[in-house]
Amino acid sequence: MQWPSIPINEKERLAALREYDILDSEAERDFDEITLLASEICHAQISMVTLIDSDRQWFKTGCDIPLKDIPRKLSFCSHAINFPNDPMVVTDMRKDERFADHPFVTGEPHVVFYVGIPLTTSGGYAIGTLCVVDSKPNSISESQIRSLKMLANQVIQLLELRKANIRLNKLKDALEARNEELQQFAYVVSHDIKSPLASIVLTSEMLRENFGEEIDEGNDQLLKVLNRASFKIKSLVDGILTYYRAEMALNDGAETFQLNPFLLSIAEMLNAEQSAEITYPVDGVRIHMNKIAFEQIMVNLIQNALKYNDKENPKVVISFSEDDAHYFFSVTDNGKGIAPKEQEKIFELFTTLGIRDRFGTKGTGIGLSTVKRLVEKMGGKVMVKSTPDEGSEFSFSIKKEDKLTGK
Repeated sequence: MQWPSIPINEKERLAALREYDILDSEAERDFDEITLLASEICHAQISMVTLIDSDRQWFKTGCDIPLKDIPRKLSFCSHAINFPNDPMVVTDMRKDERFADHPFVTGEPHVVFYVGIPLTTSGGYAIGTLCVVDSKPNSISESQIRSLKMLANQVIQLLELRKANIRLNKLKDALEARNEELQQFAYVVSHDIKSPLASIVLTSEMLRENFGEEIDEGNDQLLKVLNRASFKIKSLVDGILTYYRAEMALNDGAETFQLNPFLLSIAEMLNAEQSAEITYPVDGVRIHMNKIAFEQIMVNLIQNALKYNDKENPKVVISFSEDDAHYFFSVTDNGKGIAPKEQEKIFELFTTLGIRDRFGTKGTGIGLSTVKRLVEKMGGKVMVKSTPDEGSEFSFSIKKEDKLTGK
């Protein structure tokens, strides 16, 4: 019996094999179907997908194979991988000096016929074979060889897909870990900023209260500037936290709730001091979605519709419709409007138009970016139509989730 030689690129070959993380994995239907088809093409008893490890041949799949692995030195496929681009065909093992006294030829399973198509990666490394064996002599045509090569290529494509999924999962895990670190960083920084901000606001109010009559007009203006700046920073910090926590809301899952009472509770909270006329959708509508994420979207849009409304009689219209796949919403106001050239910018993080709201405060450029981020994560799109001095319409869609699967 002739022992199989070790490929000259063995170190690199093993490294390529281990990138697929396939050894000792569970059975998979796609691989099973390939080996079944290989047996039918060759009219043979057994076909296998084998992978050659450092000291063993492991069977990913095979027809009627009771073993999970065998020693590499007893592996026929260890001979085949030394020729990465050529099939190894032995029509009768009993007449081949390399295998005539092999224990698998002279004893169980009495292998006589063998065809091994190397599983060769794009880097040129033969990591195993798609092989076909039988207990009687056989021959194989060029057409059958071509078919087996195509099946071997399909095995490689499955392995490449597996490797791509491994990389994506690692990247996903790394991004999630980085996002958690970023959220924690944002929380710590915001806490460290908000504490002194509260002290500044409290101190300025105490100064005004204790020395109100003695403070001249110039210093009174300075205190007002200090207060506005403090509240501006507080709004910015709160906005950053909301932005980075937005996706966490999506982890809470979907629920079914009535639309109008939900919108009414948001509008009453935001409209307490403005007395705007707000129109709601037809009553009785029930929707199924992530309630917390939807609340963040509507709070930002309704709040903007109220804050940036310069009309004597502010009006906000909330509309709703749906089809089989999506919910559709819009928030329309009769406020200041947005110039066409500015409409694409408003969804960019930290981008503001420099416009002051009804209370003289400039925006942070976080709210609409949060809206866009959440809407897109929920399978929808957000758009704006606006005419300066006439008002704006923000419309968005949200993909419906299956109530049973949550997808």
